[in-house]
Amino acid sequence: MNLREEIARLIKGDASDDAQVRTQYGRDTSIFERVPEVVVFPKDAEDVSAVVKYVNRAKSQGQNISIAPRSAGTDMTGGPLTNSVALVFSKYMNHIGEIGQDFAESEPGVYYRDFEKATLANRGMIMPSYPASRELCAIGGMVSNNSGGELTLHYGKTNDYVKALDVVLSDGSAVFLKPLSMRELAAKESQQDLEGKIYRETHALIEAHAAEIEAARPNVTKNSAGYALWNVLDKKRGTFDLTQLIVGSQGTLGLVTKAKLGLAKTKGHRAMLVVFLSDIGILPEIVHRVLKSDPESFESYDDQTFKLAVRFIPQIVGQFGIIQMIKLGLAFIPETWLVLTGGVPKLVLMAEFAEDTADEALEKAEDARDALDGLAVRTKIARSEAAAKKYWTIRRESFALLRKNLKGLYAAPFIDDIVVHPDDYPRFLPELTTLLSQHHLLYTIAGHIGDANFHIIPLMNLGEEKNRKEILELSPKVYRLVAKYHGSITGEHNDGIIRTPYLPLMYGEKMCTLFAEVKKIFDPLNILNPGKKVGGTIADIEKYMIKHG
Repeated sequence: MNLREEIARLIKGDASDDAQVRTQYGRDTSIFERVPEVVVFPKDAEDVSAVVKYVNRAKSQGQNISIAPRSAGTDMTGGPLTNSVALVFSKYMNHIGEIGQDFAESEPGVYYRDFEKATLANRGMIMPSYPASRELCAIGGMVSNNSGGELTLHYGKTNDYVKALDVVLSDGSAVFLKPLSMRELAAKESQQDLEGKIYRETHALIEAHAAEIEAARPNVTKNSAGYALWNVLDKKRGTFDLTQLIVGSQGTLGLVTKAKLGLAKTKGHRAMLVVFLSDIGILPEIVHRVLKSDPESFESYDDQTFKLAVRFIPQIVGQFGIIQMIKLGLAFIPETWLVLTGGVPKLVLMAEFAEDTADEALEKAEDARDALDGLAVRTKIARSEAAAKKYWTIRRESFALLRKNLKGLYAAPFIDDIVVHPDDYPRFLPELTTLLSQHHLLYTIAGHIGDANFHIIPLMNLGEEKNRKEILELSPKVYRLVAKYHGSITGEHNDGIIRTPYLPLMYGEKMCTLFAEVKKIFDPLNILNPGKKVGGTIADIEKYMIKHG
């Protein structure tokens, strides 16, 4: 029997080695292509365990085999790509479980849009760490990448909402992970199985390297780089929480089959302050003043994104119903006029304020606007969510716009998720601008300006070798600059193929050695998504990078 047949006889779900299916799952939204040998669609956690046990056994017998989990495939790093077994959750493992007072349970293949619809209808609450791809992404990817987004400034990232996880370990055993008391930890450590070994050895590693781990803790507002060892042991609360290692681990330590996620109730009324900025030099002062008014979100996009949005208005509004489409089309008339008259700002900033009443939200937006008096900016207040819709549409759809509409150019995320400290804007941004100008790139910048989290998306023809070389030349330069300002090379998109080789630039070799030790503790045979987070190389980037336009 071949690999597909071997796996198919073990599971209730499906396994396919059809060329078209394999090609479909050989891509995500990154710059990579890596076609799996077989694509597996598990029906449930038992299927996941069966596949892992098979792969573990085959690897122990010398077969070169591994597993990469995948949910919706919106990852921008090559995280779910493999040339071995792709384990796809979206087909069958897409059920929402119990929705409680302040939590909801979900399988990894549930689309966030469906999860939010269910929690809003049931409890009037949401999990607020959704990314810009909220209409396309799934819960498994959000947990795997420790996603954040437009509400992270106020509500935090996905790791802040994970209460418990059902996980299949690298030997195929199923475990339930949650924060443990020290007494519960001792009981786990006494177990003579892989779970007990993981608890014993991870605890010992964290205790032995406590000072080094704490020193490595990123102090920017967002981080998905490396393994979050600093979040596991909380001596003040007396807890030990392995979910904090699984979250953001891209399926390299264990495979999540169910997540219990916290929910939050957001305010019911919003008003947005829109700031049109032409002088980047005053950006730090703008951010400083606006943050004092406590916005729920503070986002941005640049002039290139603005121009592209106006250019592709038909494609943008075409995604909505006819009435919404007409309203949105009319709403874009002032922006179209700006482009035609050459008055496009360098940056558009969007600070949205949420309160219990419309008047309170509007008052906050007006206070933030008044705080900008004396600065060379133009401002506008969108007094309702409907009025703010066009700005959110541009911000949320910017990456999709680039991917779908630019003939001959490919949206190439490789320096797409850097984070620094807002106080470093005056020094960091000029250095970044100078660096980018040396590489003659066409690129857009959008991001979470309140978190100093920038999404830089160059537009490139990857069929040209010079452009592929540009990626390898520019990446370490940008990441060294981020490290200089003690930032993070990825705030929410994670490491994957594209950033794993550069983790030493951020953390240093010693900390990366600890990451490798963690990986070995959890996955001694290296069967769970190898080459991501640990062990990835520049050669991997070169090998799997798309080589066509």
